[in-house]
Amino acid sequence: MYFLLSNDDGIRAEGVNSAISVIEKRGSFMVVAPHNEQSGKGHSITRDLPLRLRKVRDNVYSLSGTPADCIKFALYELTQEAPDLVISGINHGANLGQDTIYSGTVAAAIEAAMHDLPAIAVSLCGLPPYRFDSATVVLDRIIAEFGQGGIARGKVLNVNIPNIPISEIKGMKFASLGSRNYEKKFHPAPNPRNIPFYWLGWTFGGFGEQNAPDSDCMLVDHGYVSLSLLRPSLLDSRENERLMQNQAVIPID
Repeated sequence: MYFLLSNDDGIRAEGVNSAISVIEKRGSFMVVAPHNEQSGKGHSITRDLPLRLRKVRDNVYSLSGTPADCIKFALYELTQEAPDLVISGINHGANLGQDTIYSGTVAAAIEAAMHDLPAIAVSLCGLPPYRFDSATVVLDRIIAEFGQGGIARGKVLNVNIPNIPISEIKGMKFASLGSRNYEKKFHPAPNPRNIPFYWLGWTFGGFGEQNAPDSDCMLVDHGYVSLSLLRPSLLDSRENERLMQNQAVIPID
């Protein structure tokens, strides 16, 4: 197989190098990852600044842009053939529930799907120290199970791995997207000139009440790897189709 790998934690992150250790055993690859951490950048792209490409070593590059920029640049300027599979990660932290909207990790995979490629976003859920030894075993199993045609072109498999020893992981299950609560606060702090600035609060406050037992949040919390199939569309297809079928022309006045 031929892999394209990116992330949002930056080219020096342990997670992306752990992913390289998996894919280099399964085929050829190219890595294009951000110079620096781009967590929480979502699907943003760079339009008003030039981008700088650096070659780290053969087939490994860093780009001074966002995760979505990295995928675009790799596909438009670097790859000689379409990758068989695009992988984003292994992310340092969870991308569960509504985090998929904010996540640069997921955005890189969605960008690949927008180019009609199959993609995987892989995240390790929890706090340091991260069990990348567990994550690499899971990623290798994911590629074996889904890498050869198991993910449709234009779709993303979002994978969240509990940050526990591999012997404690109970298996993998497909999941709905759940909900996570974060503190609703910006924390003020003065700079040396006593001018206030603000940090967005990011303390985890537990899971939302609407979480189903088969949500990604709940499955990971109970020791399972969660798998959720995503696509690059915000359209509520079922409800929108119902409205289209039943609609009359809505008057303006």
